Amino acid sequence: MSDDRDEEFTERDSTADDTSDVQCPYCGEVVEIALDPGGGPVQDYIEDCPICCRPWQVSVQFDEDGSASVSLAAEDESE
Repeated sequence: MSDDRDEEFTERDSTADDTSDVQCPYCGEVVEIALDPGGGPVQDYIEDCPICCRPWQVSVQFDEDGSASVSLAAEDESE
């Protein structure tokens, strides 16, 4: 990878969204979650609600400008 690409990625990564407000599909609470722009443009993972401790299926997609689209589903709905 060239130095130009490294710089371009670093600049985009530093301007990308690093948090998002989401609503728990179980308890309905709105909470802020941390995002990891360095984890790639498309991410799917499990995270527990900090209020009710139930698991979410989190899907994150970063656009070219660094803005993130985040969606949650109840983990038991993804089966």
